[in-house]
Amino acid sequence: MPYEINRTELVWPGKYDEDGRAPDVGRLKMPFQVIERVNESRATREVKKEKGMTLFELWQGDQAETFEDGWRNKLIWGDNKLVMASLLEQFAGKIDLIYIDPPFATGADFSFVAEVGEEDFEVVKEQSLIEEKAYRDTWGRGSASYLSMMFERLVLMRDLLSDGGSLFLHCDWHVGQHLRLLLDEVFGADAFLNEIVWHYRKWATRSRNFQRNHDSIYWYAKNPTSPERIFEIVEFQDASEGTQRRWKGKKQRAVFDETGRRLATAEDGESTGAPLSDVWYISIINPAAQERVGYPTQKPEQLIGRIVEHCTQEGQLVADFFGGSGTTLAVAEKLGRRWIGADLGRFAIHTSRKRLLDIPGCKPFEVLNLGKYERKYWQVATFGEDLDEDGVISLYEYLVFVLKLYGASPVAGMQHLHGKHGSAFVHVGAVDAPVTMDEIADAIDECLELQGSELHVLGWEWEMGLHETVTQAAASRGVKLVLRQIPREVMEQQAAEKGDVAFFELAYLEVDVRLSDCDVVVELKDFVIPNTELVPEDIREKITKWSDYVDYWAVDWSFNNDTFMQGWVTYRTRRNRTLELTSDLHSYEDLGEHTVMVKVIDIFGNDTSTIVRLKVG
Repeated sequence: MPYEINRTELVWPGKYDEDGRAPDVGRLKMPFQVIERVNESRATREVKKEKGMTLFELWQGDQAETFEDGWRNKLIWGDNKLVMASLLEQFAGKIDLIYIDPPFATGADFSFVAEVGEEDFEVVKEQSLIEEKAYRDTWGRGSASYLSMMFERLVLMRDLLSDGGSLFLHCDWHVGQHLRLLLDEVFGADAFLNEIVWHYRKWATRSRNFQRNHDSIYWYAKNPTSPERIFEIVEFQDASEGTQRRWKGKKQRAVFDETGRRLATAEDGESTGAPLSDVWYISIINPAAQERVGYPTQKPEQLIGRIVEHCTQEGQLVADFFGGSGTTLAVAEKLGRRWIGADLGRFAIHTSRKRLLDIPGCKPFEVLNLGKYERKYWQVATFGEDLDEDGVISLYEYLVFVLKLYGASPVAGMQHLHGKHGSAFVHVGAVDAPVTMDEIADAIDECLELQGSELHVLGWEWEMGLHETVTQAAASRGVKLVLRQIPREVMEQQAAEKGDVAFFELAYLEVDVRLSDCDVVVELKDFVIPNTELVPEDIREKITKWSDYVDYWAVDWSFNNDTFMQGWVTYRTRRNRTLELTSDLHSYEDLGEHTVMVKVIDIFGNDTSTIVRLKVG
């Protein structure tokens, strides 16, 4: 809307264009791709064995009616602006609580500690190029770019919240004063309910000011007078001693009249203290705490749990679009809430997935991204729309762009070969389809016609099971075949301009699938990580087993060329570093052909898959 001079607001460079109009927030919707469905965790499997329950009985428990039929919780990898815009079609006005802990310091640390193998080896993984790009987008123009980033996302969150929904925004002294004004503008000053002060103790350092030992959490309601807004009083604070304890009476629900005045709602039970105040003392996570996962921005479950428990009921929908280590999702899962989580970092998604899997009885959830749709959007936005739909101009510019980043030069007049890298020919895969065996075979044929002996194939996605098949076939025909992954960083303009793009070879994965009648077992036999240079040399020298690079692997017993359905899984945790290399026995009930898919995730969160086809019975 046009700039209005008769209202008080926070203005920064870039908020309005030359005509005084605010740039469009952007609500481009793209379909999600479900890349994995998680059906059973190691913790769940152990509970099943102990209690003799079926998986369905374990999921249902005492909350059979709190989850909609067919609902699966959602863990989404991608830019949260695109994610939220794509969620609007289905979830506008349906999310009951959003908690976010966005970056609020210009020196934000995106590095993480990756543990290696069974020994006490740790690798500090510096921020990825995607995370560097996110940092540049957030702070590249100082507070101006940060405020633009936050304003766009707060508008989308407001639209996703239900009429009785609440937003809790976690920040500290760096940007708190700015964010409060943004929230007033997006939600309205009347929507402000509390500034919760999270007080904690940390090791003091000498300085010329008082120690900064608190964060702020701003609570805003979509509609503060809505009768649907939840506020459950479940804790009281002893007025004399200042200690926290549970109230023995029934929960209370806040009720408001049409003017917004709160009505009394006292129920059974007696209070012996004052209601909980807006200053909470909760310890920061102890280094030895069970919940610690080694993520730098991790917040205590007790802190977020108090918010979720007070302001939602079982079965309601909770979201966190700056997911980090997955604390909000873990809390929502344990408290019987449905949840949606998103993060741009691959390692954050992997950390959250393992954390959820470690919750006994964890309900089914799915891992999603925007995949080929995001890449197609990037191609059109970067190289122009293909108005005559012949694909020629935008495709050529795309190929030249990728070849340049790879250090190759384009070649013309060939159908399947697009460039040369030294003496090797190069084929570049499409943005919206996996590289197939037939596609590689055609490129090899053309390479041989030109008397070439080496072919590099660059791809975003790959047909399952092609690695060994095509490399062996190429070698038998006298062609050295190199398969390299086109990284997501190619889509980030600043990373591409700086040349900060690395094309890694595909990881090598070998499995042994043993079938006896209708029973099958999978054994992991070998795994070669392509980017070992990310591991410091002194650590690399101590690693003696290939399996030390494997952090997680899972099996889909009947893969149908669409979504990976996790049927068996094992993974390392901070407290249990062992990794099973042989799966449990699986018995097929249906005879005929089955495709077994094995997915491995390495210590940095990168995944590699292979398939084996079986004939049962």
